[in-house]
Amino acid sequence: MEGESIEASLLSEGENLKRDDVVAEIDGALKSGATPRMIRFILSCLSGVPYVGGLIGASGNAWSEAEQGKFNQILVAWIKIQEKEIEDFGRTMSEIVTRIDLNDKKTEERIRSTEYLSLIRKAFRESIASESEEKRTFLRNLLINAASCSLCSDDVVKMFIDWINRYSEAHFKVIRAVYKQKGATRGDIWREIDGTDVREDSAEADLFKLLVHELTVGRVMRQYREKDYQGNFLKVNPQRNRSSRSKIMTSAFDDGKEYELTELGRQFVHYTMNEVVQKIEYSI
Repeated sequence: MEGESIEASLLSEGENLKRDDVVAEIDGALKSGATPRMIRFILSCLSGVPYVGGLIGASGNAWSEAEQGKFNQILVAWIKIQEKEIEDFGRTMSEIVTRIDLNDKKTEERIRSTEYLSLIRKAFRESIASESEEKRTFLRNLLINAASCSLCSDDVVKMFIDWINRYSEAHFKVIRAVYKQKGATRGDIWREIDGTDVREDSAEADLFKLLVHELTVGRVMRQYREKDYQGNFLKVNPQRNRSSRSKIMTSAFDDGKEYELTELGRQFVHYTMNEVVQKIEYSI
């Protein structure tokens, strides 16, 4: 009962602190002599892999009672601020653990490795999972697959985490449309994700062109290219149009040029939009 009263008191005091106040308090604590190593470790856990259980009592006798009481208030306030992120993290980690084979020795070694824990910290340091249920699911699937099979290098997994963070649900709709129909034109993609008739000078057309541009520049998708059996892309001889040139610019929803996912884009879909999968095989 006494422990519950102390915790309730800390929560009450913590709720009165705003985010800026907490940041200022933490900054002051880090600059003080009150066991900065322990403080940094706890904050690292909260900002990366926020295990909440036992954190308040974890400090033990690392610093004086007065210093510990002061930092406890800061710690609880930080937890309250990140309450939603912590809840999402706990749910995602629970789903990961229940979906991987912990009886497999290689998998167990993998999830205990520094490299895998680094992926976990990166994934949740930016609170990606709390942005939307779709992103949380993508992140969960990616981390499950990263634990279950050597799908690709950890550098590529980290890049996929960045993609989940960077791109919006609108981007993911475009990616799905191209994955569903290899060689889809911009007109095909638009009809798949929306389909309404809009003007070329509309906000919808501008947004659609921006989505396609960002995914192309980001190497998630590209214009379709012919290639040989060695995987070399073949040059396309330009066709000269002797007819009179049109005064109208190419439509945002053009049906001429075809698009496809890059190999990285294909792997991204395979490992984030599916649960436990086999390592993707290269094909020509």
